[in-house]
Amino acid sequence: MDSKEPLIRNISDTARWVAAYRARETEHPNAIFRDPFARPLAGDRGEEIARSMPFKGGSAWPFVTRTYLYDQFVQSQVQQGADMVINLAAGLDARPYRMDLPSSLKWIEVDLPEILDYKQGILASEKPRCSLERLRLDLANVAVRRKLFSELGTKSRRVLIITEGLLAYLSPDEVGVLAVDLAAQKSFQSWLVDIGSPGLKEMLQKQMGTKLDAAGAPFKFAPPEGPSFFTRYGWNPEEVRSLIKVAAKLKRLPLVLRIMAMFPESNGAQGKRPWSAVCLLTRQ
Repeated sequence: MDSKEPLIRNISDTARWVAAYRARETEHPNAIFRDPFARPLAGDRGEEIARSMPFKGGSAWPFVTRTYLYDQFVQSQVQQGADMVINLAAGLDARPYRMDLPSSLKWIEVDLPEILDYKQGILASEKPRCSLERLRLDLANVAVRRKLFSELGTKSRRVLIITEGLLAYLSPDEVGVLAVDLAAQKSFQSWLVDIGSPGLKEMLQKQMGTKLDAAGAPFKFAPPEGPSFFTRYGWNPEEVRSLIKVAAKLKRLPLVLRIMAMFPESNGAQGKRPWSAVCLLTRQ
């Protein structure tokens, strides 16, 4: 690895970083999920990025909990009849390979060519458990993605959209436009998002903003109103799961945060309080 090259070169490298945390959880004696593909997908760069971040040891709990919650929601939505999953900015997600999914399920991964080519190379000898298709395009190109959504919207009856770890890097206006684009398709019935408060954004920016800013991936999205942000764009928050509350139940919190997790909290505006959640949105 070139010592002059920044550790996080671009937003795609954040996928290697998060894969390293999935690998560590997989190797935990009491793992709450297992991703046997995470270690090769993270590679040396992913592990090096993880070591450079403030989230060490038990402090990686937000990423572990987020993965767990997305798994739970995906499983539930598929059991309830979702026949297509569209994973936007899919990165190094390996759910089609590691989750117990019906072979009839259509799973669409959308991301930049470089990261999908890398993943396809790593997983070349593996067989997904459902019907998997990878689409290489830049989601920032609004016209291209609208065309894609229109095409996919006619190919399925009930679609689940996933945006795991994506929205934080978009501006509120960009998130709003994306939300409207998704809501335009009648078959796009559910949408999984993760969301943080302004207080969390400020805290993370202080802890690791320099690295992410240098990679052109600063944190942007942390709506003061919380999950209700999406209501004006055609989506209703149906279920909101606080990461700290769930992490406490999973016994993944450091001691001081276990105490904080005992305090009541709402799913609304959080203000300066560091707060994050995974939300299931349903189309109005």
